[in-house]
Amino acid sequence: MLAKSLAEKVRKFVDELIIPNEPQLNNDRSSTFHIHSELISQARSAGLWGLFYPLSYGGKIASLEDYLLIAEQEGRTEFSAAIFGSDTVVDAHMLAKFGSKAILKNFLEPMISGQAIPSYGMTEPERSGSIPALITTSASLANGSWLINGRKWFVSNIDRATFTTVLARTAGENAALDNSLSMIIVPADTPGFRIERKISIMGSNLSQGEISFSNVTVPEQNLLGTCGSGTYLMSQRLGMGRLLRSMNWLGLAQRCMDLMGARIHSDRAKTALLADKQLVRQHFVNVYEAIASARELIRVAARHIDAQCASDIEINVAKLAASRALCIASDSAIQLYGAEGISDLTPLASISRIARASRILDGTAEALISSTGRRLIHFYKENDGYQFI
Repeated sequence: MLAKSLAEKVRKFVDELIIPNEPQLNNDRSSTFHIHSELISQARSAGLWGLFYPLSYGGKIASLEDYLLIAEQEGRTEFSAAIFGSDTVVDAHMLAKFGSKAILKNFLEPMISGQAIPSYGMTEPERSGSIPALITTSASLANGSWLINGRKWFVSNIDRATFTTVLARTAGENAALDNSLSMIIVPADTPGFRIERKISIMGSNLSQGEISFSNVTVPEQNLLGTCGSGTYLMSQRLGMGRLLRSMNWLGLAQRCMDLMGARIHSDRAKTALLADKQLVRQHFVNVYEAIASARELIRVAARHIDAQCASDIEINVAKLAASRALCIASDSAIQLYGAEGISDLTPLASISRIARASRILDGTAEALISSTGRRLIHFYKENDGYQFI
């Protein structure tokens, strides 16, 4: 199976080339540019770059379900996304599927070759999360150009993006929500485009930030999809994005489990007889159960996305399970490592920050639980029983 073979190669690359460089990669990106560039070059030479890009643009894996095996291994380190090009996978699929010929030429093709880097602007300051109805960034069409004004924050790849896909309101406040938002691509060097600030996540630089648009003008052809299709495009993007990030989280969870195993069989742990302690055994069982359960939930949701019949219930529950698995794994590993686990002597402190952030990014756990629970309860208004098919 091609996906399994590639997953094994990715794991070897991560373990032998990326993880040993983590202490250096953990510094500011500007000071580690050479290391990043070298690792990217090696990934390309090994045929491991952009594995889930559209097949017509050099991708090697056709289905999301198959790619999850690879995403899991890429996720064993937080630094692999940029090195393997997997942080641009969602944008590649969105542009390939919904982009005009001009978008394919001006943005997708340069991105595939590594000459352009995307970002995505959806949420806004002073607003409640990512609720589409509250979007105020506006875009109006006149004389063949879009005029954009507004602000976005928690924008990805803020420190290196060459263009941003912006979710903006293109219809009046009284228009139906399903027809009032659109996605427009804005090059980062466009006059009026400004990076307001970088935003650290729990003390770490995860390339998030705030940007503003002041009378930004871009060609009409930079519209992604059709005018008014922004809500639909957002749902398409979120579904794939949540599952890919979830499988990356499971890669980190598996690494925590591996670190637990290494700790148990170390000389220090043998002296403390950790392997004989019931709570230690319980930690291992809890971590294994959480990872195995989340993997299957993610696969089911991915299979339905591939068949174009996925539901928000499947995707949201898979994301919740993956986040929970990473939190359980990182907490359990830190317990076994003690004070060393919360120091910078191991990667566990950094993984723990990512675990905590996983309950917030791509939809807060509480919001997903509330919306998913509401849908499940509503289901029983018209049905006698739920079938897990």
